[in-house]
Amino acid sequence: MPELRLLQTLLDTKGVYILDCLSDVFIWIGRKSPRLVRAAALKLGQEVCTMLHRPKHATVTRNLEGTECQVFKSKFQNWDDVLKVDYTRAAESVEQQQGLQGKVKKDAEKKDEMKADLTALFLPRQPPMVLTEAEQMMEEWNEDLDGMEGFVLEGKKFARLPEEEFGHFHTQDCYVFLCRYWVPVEYDDEDKEKKERHGHHGGEEEEEERVEEDFQCVVYFWQGRQASNMGWLTFTFSLQKKFESLFPGKLEVVRMTQQQENLKFLSHFKRKFIVHKGKRKQKIDAQPSLYHIRTNGSALCTRTIQIGTDSSNLNSEFCFILKVPFESTDNQGIVYTWVGRAADPDEAKLAEDIMNCMFDDTYSKQVINEGEEPENFFWVGIGCQKVYDEDADYMKYARLFRCSNEKGYFAVSEKCSDFCQDDLADDDIMLLDNGKEVYMWVGTQTSQVEIKLSLKACQVYIQHMRSKETETPRKLRLVRKGNEPHCFTRCFHGWGAFKTALA
Repeated sequence: MPELRLLQTLLDTKGVYILDCLSDVFIWIGRKSPRLVRAAALKLGQEVCTMLHRPKHATVTRNLEGTECQVFKSKFQNWDDVLKVDYTRAAESVEQQQGLQGKVKKDAEKKDEMKADLTALFLPRQPPMVLTEAEQMMEEWNEDLDGMEGFVLEGKKFARLPEEEFGHFHTQDCYVFLCRYWVPVEYDDEDKEKKERHGHHGGEEEEEERVEEDFQCVVYFWQGRQASNMGWLTFTFSLQKKFESLFPGKLEVVRMTQQQENLKFLSHFKRKFIVHKGKRKQKIDAQPSLYHIRTNGSALCTRTIQIGTDSSNLNSEFCFILKVPFESTDNQGIVYTWVGRAADPDEAKLAEDIMNCMFDDTYSKQVINEGEEPENFFWVGIGCQKVYDEDADYMKYARLFRCSNEKGYFAVSEKCSDFCQDDLADDDIMLLDNGKEVYMWVGTQTSQVEIKLSLKACQVYIQHMRSKETETPRKLRLVRKGNEPHCFTRCFHGWGAFKTALA
């Protein structure tokens, strides 16, 4: 082996090779190899597998020349399958004239060839952040926060947001938060000597200079899923210019959309991040409303989102808040915190705190456990009792991949564990693994080339997971945008109708 690296050129079409990788034993069979040698290699491969102490998921895999699995190819240096693609022509005409179908080339240096990057499929799932670590990050970020001012778009102007409404967001509104952070001043050796020489009683000029240098302002712009893009335009031509004149050189603008928030921004609400449907100042709806509390990958990513008021949306591993309004003036209604039987105790306590934060004393408030629901208000308010999920095992496995050729070649990338419905790109293919099925989600503007390559990537991923998690083999499912089944949608917090093009 040259430089102790496996090369594809080492494989002779007349031979049979056994590659031992501890957790995998591969048998590569050349197309011109004798039958007797093939049979002997298969038997020897099984014996090699049993000779050493190996992981339980260790398997013997047979690879015929030209149809090698991606895991086997990954053991070799620069083994790339590339597909000749001309984006200026229709896929059908290319197939007819050049006979592309079924042909694979291995020259990655030609300009008109496309390299596939499937690395993300073989990386392990991102482990969830432990609660103590998330709380520590939250505490550190909030220690740096000197002050926060909120604004909300009302009509064509941004109005100041009352402090008691911090943490409450609406899907049809746009919000702006101006955060001022302390930044520790770093002195060089010359400044330190100067400071020691002058002592702690320096002049006013020095004090002013120090104060000016020890803070930074970050403006967070938040846009709801159903809000118009006019909010962003209004901000850039009004508030942003005002802030830039007030804090020249110290301003950073961060634009965010619902459920794609900056972690530092989320930390300022201390897990009490509530998203309501509609607009902030619309007429109060007399209908019951249901909120789902869920944490995605980290306590920092805890949100309370209003969902459809339907008992089929309940889940035994989560907590929910149900508001049932009354027509009485002195008692506005009753609010329930519903705690699933398998819910995390910390989240149950948090759910009660969120309920008290959301509703004042004009509401009757009650914490109920699953199975103890009162018939008169709870089930009537939520619209009768229906069958709902009793587990959320998919939360332990859920992964979302994006398949795209926007870089000029086909590549697969993984979204973070805090993914949402708006991560489903309409012009790409998305792969969703929920632990039992791998869904290949197809957008309405996806190209045929992407569909074919994504299907191959999906098969590679399923094969890889089958070798790593033999007890949970995945099944492949095809899903088109707008026809997602419940097993797909439940992996997304606050699933709703897809966004339409807004101004």
